[in-house]
Amino acid sequence: MGVYLVDVSADDWSTAGEEGHGEVATALNTELARRGLPPFAPEGGGAPGRFEEKLSPPMDGFDALCRERLTPQERHALLDWSVLVPFALDEAVPLPVGSAYTDETLVVAAPYVLALAERLAGALGLPLDLVPARPGNLELTFWFLEGEAEEAAATRPGPWAEDLATAFYTALYLRAAQHSLRHGRPMTYC
Repeated sequence: MGVYLVDVSADDWSTAGEEGHGEVATALNTELARRGLPPFAPEGGGAPGRFEEKLSPPMDGFDALCRERLTPQERHALLDWSVLVPFALDEAVPLPVGSAYTDETLVVAAPYVLALAERLAGALGLPLDLVPARPGNLELTFWFLEGEAEEAAATRPGPWAEDLATAFYTALYLRAAQHSLRHGRPMTYC
């Protein structure tokens, strides 16, 4: 078991009940309409590979990095979102709909998360040319936890190599935002 960060297909986004996100989709579109924005519907068709990563390493170092490098508002948006959407928003959107782990859903824009994650990756000197970029079943998780990151750290040392759990979460949020934008899909935790 555990907590996973996954992309949401168009079918799952519009489906009500435990298997879908229909209540969140409806609440978000209501809020978007209130703000004078068009409704959101994920792009149809299958993305070439499903984004699915397990959040298993401890987050203490990543939280410390966020506290050091981000404002409290930026940290809140990066760490507390429930749904990441592939379009710009002026601010995080709280919705009065429960999500998998909270009583309220906080929707944040992928371009914003991407910018924050890029700043953190730059501060760590994260070697993005080595970190898996294509979605897949636990590609980042395995790369960081099964030894490839340690091997890369030996040949490409830097601040990122001093705490691989922190580097993992930095890469996770960066790749999730990139995937969301590239494929027009929301991301969520399950």
